[in-house]
Amino acid sequence: MAALQFQLQYTDAHSKARVGEITTDHGVIQTPIFMPVGTVGSVKALTIEQLKQEVKAEIILGNTYHLYLRPGTEVLEAAGGLHKFNGWDRPILTDSGGYQVFSLAGNRKIKEEGVVFQSHIDGSKHLFTPESVMDIQRSIGADIVMAFDECPPYPSDYTYAKKSMELTHRWLDRCIKHFENTPDKYGYTQNLFPIVQGSTYKDLRTASSQFIANANLTGCAIGGLSVGEPEEMMYEFTELCCDELPVQKPRYLMGVGTPWNILECISLGVDMFDCVMPTRNGRNAMLFTSKGVINIDNKRWEKDFSPLDDGIDCELSNYYSKAYLRHLIKAKEITGLTIASTHNLAFYLWLVKQARKHIIAGDFVSWKKEMVEVMKTRL
Repeated sequence: MAALQFQLQYTDAHSKARVGEITTDHGVIQTPIFMPVGTVGSVKALTIEQLKQEVKAEIILGNTYHLYLRPGTEVLEAAGGLHKFNGWDRPILTDSGGYQVFSLAGNRKIKEEGVVFQSHIDGSKHLFTPESVMDIQRSIGADIVMAFDECPPYPSDYTYAKKSMELTHRWLDRCIKHFENTPDKYGYTQNLFPIVQGSTYKDLRTASSQFIANANLTGCAIGGLSVGEPEEMMYEFTELCCDELPVQKPRYLMGVGTPWNILECISLGVDMFDCVMPTRNGRNAMLFTSKGVINIDNKRWEKDFSPLDDGIDCELSNYYSKAYLRHLIKAKEITGLTIASTHNLAFYLWLVKQARKHIIAGDFVSWKKEMVEVMKTRL
């Protein structure tokens, strides 16, 4: 089996936007791409078939922290890995648990060896080290595994951000060493991505990007953004990192974001995105559409029998009406959560495919400007 390959196919003449193709042993991913988040091995409220047929997802995420706690690596190994366990036969990426360590700050202690944390399920204590996190991700069986990192909060003072970045770099060296000394688990190649950190300090972000580039792994990730900093600052540091990272490797911006965030960051050179926003917002009655943002709870949709969104390539979005979905959400009917989540994810996947199309056509910048305005409109 072969290591991950990335073929850069087009670069926009008027921005840093790119079109490419990632090849893994579980299939090909067209970039730019959005990756639905399947925290515990499922994308909330959706079946695998819906992800394939309606959303047209090419790759999904699993969460190392959550899958380690439940169902546990013993169950996943007995199943033959997450692909066999959940029935998804396309690529999977797992995060390292570093973000959960950040978000569970009250229940964890960071030291050189790793992170001691308390389970949110039963309060039991666990230790994540760079080595154990590589082993866990091997057991999950992801095609792309992330290095163990520390994600500093925003704002962070310079001293903390620097120490945190240096710890992330030392952990990366340990991740690489352990990863190279352990075999792929289920007969296909697993690929390790390092993560840029450095908070919102230019010299730290530059140094971290260069360190990550020098690791010479199959791809690169940018972490520690979209954690509360202003949008313009997120764009500034995304661009800085992209300018330092290798041209011929895919670039993954972790945990971003709104549809307009995604388009702006595509224009800065990012290839891969993930975020819980489309499903989480869908479950809370917010729909992203090709005509703007809809709060489906609003009474104005009560007798609107037009499709959720006939502007995108999704049968479900073309079929169900706004009035019907509003009724389901109001009635707290589970089907409503499924329809809203499926629609939002289908919209995100449609959006990145449109971006790809416009980069190739050469009119990405003008299209992006128009789309950002439309998508920020509240209907």
